[in-house]
Amino acid sequence: MSRNLPTREQMEQNRFLKPIAHRILLPELWRFTRRSVPRGVALGMLAGFLIPAGQIFVAVFMALPVRANVPVAALTTFITNPFTYPFWIIAANKVGDLILQLDASTYGAPLNEQMRSDFGDWLKWLLNEGAETALGFLILAIVFASVSYVITAFFWRIWVARKRRRSMRIKPAD
Repeated sequence: MSRNLPTREQMEQNRFLKPIAHRILLPELWRFTRRSVPRGVALGMLAGFLIPAGQIFVAVFMALPVRANVPVAALTTFITNPFTYPFWIIAANKVGDLILQLDASTYGAPLNEQMRSDFGDWLKWLLNEGAETALGFLILAIVFASVSYVITAFFWRIWVARKRRRSMRIKPAD
């Protein structure tokens, strides 16, 4: 797999990356540290839920100023992929509907009749559903980013502590 990945030199020479290569190829953005990994996970979640297309690039560019891990930020955006996106749309719609409580305060014909009515009514329905879904995605993004940051930081700390305990137990014989 690593033979298919571009080298640092190839990335520096890439004509699209050349203007920002000095910034995006900083070594601290590619190290796996206790601070950069949770930041990368949170930014990846945020971009994954908020940006429908080009989310990897957005996550990478958001990772630059906050010194988050670039590969982790890019990989975490795959929580919303073509296979899971229908589920997330339904979940976002339900969350947005719960928050806005539009169902309880609106009246009208059932969905099938609204679809058969003229374009204006259908557009109105779409905007109502769109507002609920957009709000739901915003809430999901904030909640998932926050929770994933805390969980990742917690498990990173446990992993490092176990690794340190193992290295302390196994001492070379003198």
